[in-house]
Amino acid sequence: MRNYLLAVGATALILTSCKSSKEVAKQEPVLETIGSKPVYTSEFQYVYNKNNANAENAYSKGSIEEYLNLYTNFKLKVMEAEARGLDTTDSFRRELDGYKQQLAQPYLTEKSVTDKLVREAYDRMQKEVNASHILINVAADADPKDTLAAYNRISEIRKQIVGGQNFETVAREVSQDPSARENGGKLGYFTALQMVYPFEDAAYKTPVGQVSQPVRTRFGYHIIKVNDVRQAQGEIKVAHIMVRATPGMPKADSAEAKRKVDEIYNRVKKNENWDKLTSQFSEDAGSANNGGELPWFGTGRMIPSFEEAAFNLKNVGDISQPVLTPYGWHIIKLLEKRGLPTYEETEASLRAKVAKDSRSELNKAAFLKRIRTENKFTEIKAAKELALSKADSSVVKGTFKYTPAGSKDKTLETPLFLIQDKKYTIKDFFDYVQSNQQIRKNHNPRHYMESLYNQFVDASLVNYEKANLENKYVDYKMLVKEYRDGILLFQLMDEKVWSKAIEDTTGLKAYFEQNKEKYKWDTRAQATIISAASKDLLNRADKMLAGGRFENKKQEPKSLTFDAGKDAFTKQTQAKLDDLILQMRSDSTLTVELRGSADSKEAAKNKKLSQTRAQKVATYLTSKDIAANRVKTVANPKGKTRTVGLTFYSTDPAVLESNLNEGNPLAVQISQKKFQKGENKALDGVNWQPGTYNVERDGRFMLIKIEQILPPAYKNLNEARGIATSDYQGYLEKQWIEELRQKYPVKVNQPEVDKLVKK
Repeated sequence: MRNYLLAVGATALILTSCKSSKEVAKQEPVLETIGSKPVYTSEFQYVYNKNNANAENAYSKGSIEEYLNLYTNFKLKVMEAEARGLDTTDSFRRELDGYKQQLAQPYLTEKSVTDKLVREAYDRMQKEVNASHILINVAADADPKDTLAAYNRISEIRKQIVGGQNFETVAREVSQDPSARENGGKLGYFTALQMVYPFEDAAYKTPVGQVSQPVRTRFGYHIIKVNDVRQAQGEIKVAHIMVRATPGMPKADSAEAKRKVDEIYNRVKKNENWDKLTSQFSEDAGSANNGGELPWFGTGRMIPSFEEAAFNLKNVGDISQPVLTPYGWHIIKLLEKRGLPTYEETEASLRAKVAKDSRSELNKAAFLKRIRTENKFTEIKAAKELALSKADSSVVKGTFKYTPAGSKDKTLETPLFLIQDKKYTIKDFFDYVQSNQQIRKNHNPRHYMESLYNQFVDASLVNYEKANLENKYVDYKMLVKEYRDGILLFQLMDEKVWSKAIEDTTGLKAYFEQNKEKYKWDTRAQATIISAASKDLLNRADKMLAGGRFENKKQEPKSLTFDAGKDAFTKQTQAKLDDLILQMRSDSTLTVELRGSADSKEAAKNKKLSQTRAQKVATYLTSKDIAANRVKTVANPKGKTRTVGLTFYSTDPAVLESNLNEGNPLAVQISQKKFQKGENKALDGVNWQPGTYNVERDGRFMLIKIEQILPPAYKNLNEARGIATSDYQGYLEKQWIEELRQKYPVKVNQPEVDKLVKK
């Protein structure tokens, strides 16, 4: 709802424009007055053009007047929010600040550099590089002496390789990439945006068979051997049938999922209709009704196991064996293959990836260089030297402190640098050091202090730019205003409409009763539908369903253990009983039979001990509000263990369905409920009259029993609560708008409105 609200704010983006309000007042007539506030023609034109320019009836009299009414309602709500001071609260300011940070991001970048990086990424994506590497670790912020040592080490290794030593052998021996001992430094094929940028850049610039110069990344120094370059695989479109199986699921459920997917695969191999199998059995709700079809994808877009299996399909129509991913089992069918999309088609997604990729550091550097110039950054070198001279061992221990403000040390107020006319002092820098210092073992204090200084300069430049964006960019200022009004509108709409409709149960009930004609059921059928793989299975399912009580073989626990000669609960038994109570409370269809047992020695001493144990369990269950008719004790004359055995039963047809599907997960499907027209194709195909109907459809044998045809009837509130609540919200909003129009009278300048109409 928050996103919807901000979209409403976007449609009403007329609160500012490229001209100042004074300029507008001189040049533009007033379109309407809301309360005492004028709305200018140029403002309304701006937002109308933005949202209606391509509409079929754009600029018609009806369209103009309809949109003006919507805009006026928006302005009324914002004015009320301001009148109530909602724009002065701390929560509002925090939320707006969060949005401002997000909105600022496009202005804190260098577009020309981004354009080049996006184009470069696209061009590189046309090829895939197969490479190996050797890594010598060194931290990105390492001390210069450690950086030099790592560089010298990787340079020496490169000399050995160039001199004739085997790259793979050397990688296994010296590379500090943990996987190198297993793979000899081999990385396989990759394309743009799959490696950190410096590594990718070197790989694409190194000829096949050659070894690159040392390359620095955040991991350390690398040398890269390019083994092969091939054309990109392009993109493919596939369809799939999925059976859910997630990591960590019970073994029984996992095994059942595997049996189910294997059965489906066998039917696919027999050339049964793919679309029908997908519709009946695929558990991917998003694609099951569309033949399992997925969007086009290329390298790196899917789970690796799924992607590998998909790209290994050579010909359109080829089908993979079941493939396991973290989402479950998939049977994949190749539908189409094509090359990579055009630059225009992929540009937007590439921009998003480039912004998150390590190549964005190039953009950041260019941006900082530009704003240094634009904001007249001036560094005072003597002050910088003075500040850095204060570095000692405490800074690399993370404990650096400067002389507190108010002392006689006036050097703290010495300016380090200026951004425009704003001064940044040594004290400001030391504050930054204290807040951002970290332990840096084996680092030179002055070097670390200088790196913090560079970070402080960059942060100061960025923060100064952020603080002045609204003065620098009119479109940013407009966007912030739009979000500001959206937040205000959300707060007030939540109070007056959305939450009120949910919390005002009395009002909702009264509204529902007054509008019952809107909430009616069409004709429905109370029916049972059984779908089976064979007639024998269909008859068996029908007979068992008539019994109305089905053993739940998967329910736990199977038994409760007792100590020898005792009927008292052990800790383990007590814990199992408490779990059972929770299960029976959450599943009202569940009943249990109890069979007490005693071993031979116990039975000789106390013949009633087994019965006592079962009865004690039954008494405990009923004492915890489990109905007595859901707990039954039965004789167990053959029992020879110190347990109470449990057998569970259920009235839920899903339990019967599960029992019948033990050998074949697709054997039987049972639905038992009130159906509306269009909800079940098989039911729609028979005469809607009480009776029993045998149907064969899509290779399945079906039994349809219509117990009752329910005539059109009024829904109760619980059955219509969702749509009734939505309607009630609309009713409350309409009432509120009428109140606001009384409070802030609206006067429309009709001649000006008419001028906007284009015939």
